[in-house]
Amino acid sequence: MTDGYFDYDTDRHGTSSMKWDGNGDAPAVIQLWVADMDFRTAPAVIEALQRRVGHGIFGYVSVPDSYYESLTRWFSRRHGWTIERDKVIYTSGVVPALSAIIKAMTSPGDGVILHTPAYNCFFSSIRNNGCRLIENQLVRENVAGGFTYRVDFEALEEAAARPDARLMILCNPQNPTGRVWTRDELERMRDICARHGVRVVSDEIHCELIHGGSPAYIPYATVDSQAIVCCSPSKAFNTAGLQIANIVCPDEEVRTRVDRAINDNEVCDVNPFGVVGLQAAYDEGEEWLRSLNEYLDGNYRLLLEILGEIAPRVTVCNSESTYLAWVDVSGTGMTGDEAAHRLLEKARVRVSSGSGYGDNRFIRINYACPRARLEKALRAMARVLSA
Repeated sequence: MTDGYFDYDTDRHGTSSMKWDGNGDAPAVIQLWVADMDFRTAPAVIEALQRRVGHGIFGYVSVPDSYYESLTRWFSRRHGWTIERDKVIYTSGVVPALSAIIKAMTSPGDGVILHTPAYNCFFSSIRNNGCRLIENQLVRENVAGGFTYRVDFEALEEAAARPDARLMILCNPQNPTGRVWTRDELERMRDICARHGVRVVSDEIHCELIHGGSPAYIPYATVDSQAIVCCSPSKAFNTAGLQIANIVCPDEEVRTRVDRAINDNEVCDVNPFGVVGLQAAYDEGEEWLRSLNEYLDGNYRLLLEILGEIAPRVTVCNSESTYLAWVDVSGTGMTGDEAAHRLLEKARVRVSSGSGYGDNRFIRINYACPRARLEKALRAMARVLSA
């Protein structure tokens, strides 16, 4: 597939898009915030959904055997992870899945460990279930051309040893920093949590979006047989609105509790388009995904080039995955909130403030859009951030 597919500038205004219509911005504002892409999904997915629409009846769905076959084949072939069909619970999304898992595995007042900065919905899922956040702050390290993050394992040991610690939420790969955790890092996390009886829940929704030359994604379940893993094709194939995700949970007793919580939270039903979309993505979408990742790599390099022109006022985290750039704006004298406001007002670009992810020195930029649009937005942003 040529880059032309991803260069096509689809107008999303007037489609009830959260990203483009949800804030009431003027049409001229370029939206680089919430994590969905401005690319049409894989042709195979579109065609499969069109065939399903042609049937004309959209009643309750019974998830077929072929769904599980598509899921298990994909992860076995691409990542060497053997998933047993009877260990899978389907649901409407990874966030509802995480919320149900927290509900199933904790009591109000229990502690949940979270590496920070972190995806904003992790904070609310912990809070909404009456649990306490136990922060394990990632350690920033300067490297050639920027900076990266590592786990503070001594602090993690202390967090896991707390009597109230019950769960650790792992994001693998990590959002918003873009870290792809190595096998050694995952094994050290496993060993610490196992020593203290802390169950690990791993969100692996970004696992297919790995930058060229970066470490390979390691499914956490391949190092921890007791892990609960959540996955979905939604980020890689831009199908979040189809609302489909899976929980893989080998432990029967835990799986029963999670399944009960899924039903208690009324997120046990999925729609027929999510089922069809997942199968088409995993059965026929691999070549499209390869082309997507190549295009995203090019966009990331463009972002580094343009924002690099105004260094040292801003510094970009060295990302290994996702399509989300984590950018330190503290050198401008602004907080993340102030920078996001200024960029919207002066550059006509909406980005996310890092305050929602636990660090108000940052902004998060979604660069999954046609390259010409991205370049226009980045140059406008650079003028504001360098002023």
